[in-house]
Amino acid sequence: MLKRIFICLLAFVVSFAFASCDGRLYKPGEKGEPVKPEPAPDPKPEPGPVTEFETSFESITNMGVGWNLGNTLEPVWTGDTDGRDWRRWETGWGQSVTTQSLMNMMKNAGFGAIRVPVSWGVHMDADGKVYEEWMNRVNEVVDYVLNTGMYCIINIHHDTGADEELAWLVASPEGYSRERQKYENLWKQIALRFRDYGQRLLFESYNEMLDEGRSWCFASYSLGYDASVAAGAYQAINDYAQSFVDVVRATGGNNSVRNLVVNTYGACNGAGDWNPHLQDPLKNMKMPVDKVKDHILFQVHSYPKIDDLAAMEREVTQMLDDLETYLVSQGGPVIVGEWGTFSENPTLENYCHYAKWFAGECKRRGIGTFHWMNLSDGMYRSIPCFSSPELAEAIVKGYHGDGFTPVIPVIEDYNLDYQVTYRDLWSELNLTESSTDLSQYKGITFELDQTPSAGLLDVKIYGESEGKEQHQKVSDSSTTVMFDASQLGAKANRITLQYMSSTLFTITVKSVCLIRKDDTLEPCTPSAFWGCEVQLIVTG
Repeated sequence: MLKRIFICLLAFVVSFAFASCDGRLYKPGEKGEPVKPEPAPDPKPEPGPVTEFETSFESITNMGVGWNLGNTLEPVWTGDTDGRDWRRWETGWGQSVTTQSLMNMMKNAGFGAIRVPVSWGVHMDADGKVYEEWMNRVNEVVDYVLNTGMYCIINIHHDTGADEELAWLVASPEGYSRERQKYENLWKQIALRFRDYGQRLLFESYNEMLDEGRSWCFASYSLGYDASVAAGAYQAINDYAQSFVDVVRATGGNNSVRNLVVNTYGACNGAGDWNPHLQDPLKNMKMPVDKVKDHILFQVHSYPKIDDLAAMEREVTQMLDDLETYLVSQGGPVIVGEWGTFSENPTLENYCHYAKWFAGECKRRGIGTFHWMNLSDGMYRSIPCFSSPELAEAIVKGYHGDGFTPVIPVIEDYNLDYQVTYRDLWSELNLTESSTDLSQYKGITFELDQTPSAGLLDVKIYGESEGKEQHQKVSDSSTTVMFDASQLGAKANRITLQYMSSTLFTITVKSVCLIRKDDTLEPCTPSAFWGCEVQLIVTG
């Protein structure tokens, strides 16, 4: 879970850091012009029941370059949120409700496949039956993807991982024995629901399954390495993979030939040379026995550091060589189902160089790629537009070539209001989440669509260190707050609009601007901090 939280926070930071500031660089239209997004091309019709699908190798070519609809259908947390309430879960990690328009945008930008991570355990009853409301919503999102002609992968996601309370699928002989029936029953339900879907829908067995010690990198790493524990973990991974294939095939129909994805232990990729066991997840991964030939794909994930591009290329090239040596040689292609970077502050130039190189190199080798989030995230999805347009362009040009012209709408193409729905007491909307140097700025001003009730909203400014805060009640639709350095210190690390009630409440923010020392205004983009949802309203 810690790894996932880190990745999600990094994706959030990178997506806003890389948002475009000049809509004229991207299609369609000049900055400030009303944009009419082009509809996605008519999809190729999905076949009905068939006796033969394209092979796993053919699917890699046909699906093109991919993206993850992350932090959407896979959020998990402890608490009392009803597993039937799909909207609360889908928006629980800061994302907007998924729409057909979002998928049309991804198709028009040049993407050909969407991986849809899905968590299931929090959406099942005590008998292991998936709530119909949740299954229906998963089905609806799958249809959004397939309606465009793109490929779709669905999986079992945060039912695996490092969260000891919520990750019920564990890579150990005991874990497999304990959860085998529940796991197989879950895949039977999923497979039956989508049995008649065509070859553009793939199933993925499990996400990043870890051992009893929740070890990353390789099995038993967190336990100081124990060969017997590691061997049991790798055997369990292969057992889960075999169960997955057997159950799906047994449901018949198109599932008898559907392309299926199995992951290595932890989705580990073997990169690096700092430990002799790093390649063990690849060496111990076995191709499941299948009734049909050439319909299994392997999956790994990859998040290298990219501060040194030459070092990155050496490491990733060796990783790709190892994937061919240990996995492709068994008779199945590989997809890198998640990729991005663990660099804390990557430059835009480095990230785009890496993305373009990686997408092109994997295509050359016949390896599929699905970037993890931070292309269109949070409220950007509700327009929809790209939050990291430069990165999106680098990926699709890396795959399709420099002559490819993507359609990449950006936020500057729209006139917007920000509709905020507060759900919880003390919940906060970011007016600005970036650090503000008080030697350069003297205040912040914003406009709401209504005057809130007295005491309902409070401007909260976080100072340079814990405990340093400035507060001001909001008593008008137009509010200006001047920074008080005696309370904050040299900078404001975050400025929020905090809600002081527990009753559901909606208000619209029409504009937010920082005030520079010379009285010029610098527009800001509000975003959800916690306990609220932001919906972008296009006004022109």
